[in-house]
This record gives sequence, structure tokens and C-alpha cells, in this order.
Amino acid sequence: MKTLQATFLLFVFVPLMKSAPPIQQESLRFYEHDTDVAMGSLIQQDYEMQPEDIRKEGTNVSLDTSLRLQGDDSERNVAPTKDTNLPTCLLCVCLSGSVYCEEIDIEAVPPLPKETAYLYARFNKIKRIAVSDFADIPTLRRIDFSGNRIEEIEDGAFSKLLLLEELSLAENRLLKLPALPPKLTTFNANQNRIKSRGIKANAFKKLTNLAYLYLGHNALESVPLNLPESLRILHLQYNNITTITDDTFCKSNNTRYIRTQMDEIRMEGNPILLAKHVNAFSCLRTLPVGTYY
Repeated sequence: MKTLQATFLLFVFVPLMKSAPPIQQESLRFYEHDTDVAMGSLIQQDYEMQPEDIRKEGTNVSLDTSLRLQGDDSERNVAPTKDTNLPTCLLCVCLSGSVYCEEIDIEAVPPLPKETAYLYARFNKIKRIAVSDFADIPTLRRIDFSGNRIEEIEDGAFSKLLLLEELSLAENRLLKLPALPPKLTTFNANQNRIKSRGIKANAFKKLTNLAYLYLGHNALESVPLNLPESLRILHLQYNNITTITDDTFCKSNNTRYIRTQMDEIRMEGNPILLAKHVNAFSCLRTLPVGTYY
């Protein structure tokens, strides 16, 4: 009887146990699903945070960079020094045989690098030019001292510059002209205080390459003598020229002589009346600019 009861219980409860829902498995699946969500949210949060962090770091970099750039700009905007004790190529600009020393308030010609060919020292405070300034620089071809305060030039200061072709001493305080080198083609001494006695009689005679001579705005009483045949442009405007002769430009003993190279003579601003000296221009192809009546 007991055996029958046990068998009956097995037939009744076993089907019920098989049909019961798998609670434990579902609970495991729930926790796995929740873990996936949590991990996903964490990953998503981490993914979303990364660009923001990167942007913050990028902002910091750009700020640091901009600060450095601003610092560089401030360094570039520092006013240049005018320490005349600096080496020439720090005080001036040296470039391919050219030396630029313009508007730096120097009071003397600086030591020049060897093989300097072009010197530009305009608008400074130079008062004197010495023989030693160019004694070791025979390669010079052009010198510009315009706009200085030059009153004195030592004898022979330019005599060793056998290659010099262009020399400007304009806008200075010269009373007389220095001896000029033989290959000069252009000489500018406009706006000085030069009088006729400050120019030697043969100052230009041997300058057979001289083509441009500028002596305007000085105190000349007469036209310089022995002007070379090579001369093309002569500026004598605004002086104190009161006299001129038949031999000033022409040759009174040769009526067939023609000065073929001369293209322009300016004599306006002088007290001379050019119409009274017609024979003085007979050899010229064009009449000088100036007052005739």
C-alpha cells in the first residue's frame, strides 16, 4: 500500500515540477541584461566625455599657443636699439656687398666690411669724413651721404676709390668740394653752402666719365670751369651766378664746336639774365633753363 502511494505521488508532482517557470534562469538573464545596460551607459558616457576632454585640452593648447604668439609679437615690436658701439652689421644692414646705415643717428662713418661696394648712410649726424674711413675699401662703387651734417672732408678721402662711380653729398654743410676720384659718373652736391672759391679750377677737368653733375641750391657766383665733354646733365639752379662767358660751355675760338653730349642745363633761380649771353650757348643743342628777360 505504501508503494502504491509513493508511485501515485510521483505521477502527480513530476509534471508540475517540469511546468514550473525557470525563475533562477530569468533572474540571471535580468542581471546580465542590466549589466549590459550599465556597461553600455558607462561606455557611452566615456565616449561622450572623450571629445569634451579633448576639446578642453585643445583649448588649453590653443591658449598657450596664442600666448606664445602674442609674446613673439611683443618681442618683434620692441624698438630697435641705436647703440653705435655695436658691430657695423648689427647696427646697419649688410647684404651682398651693400651696407645700409640710414637714419640710425651715427656721427661717424662706421668700419665697413671688406669688399663693400655700396654704402648708404643717409640722414644721420655725420660731421666729418676722414681718409681712414675708406683707406681699406677700394671696392666701393657708390656712396650716399645725403642728409647728414658734413662740414669737412679730409684731402684724399676719396682718392683711393678708383672704382667709385656715384657719390652723393647732397643736403650737408660743405663750403668746398673734395678731390674726386677719376671714374666718377654721377656727383651730387645739391643743397650745401659751396661758393665758387670752394671749387678748384680743374676739379672736373679730368673726370672724363662724369655725366651727371648736381650743384643746385648752393652759393656759387659763377659756373665751374673746365667742365668735361662727357657731361649730359648740369644743375646750377638757385645759386648766386651773375656772370657767364663765351668759354663757359663753348669754345670762343672754334665756331664749329658743338657740345653733343649736353642734354640739360638748369640755371633758374640765379640773378643772371641769360638773354645777355647768347654767344655762350651757341654750341648747345638746347638752351639752358633760366631767366632770359
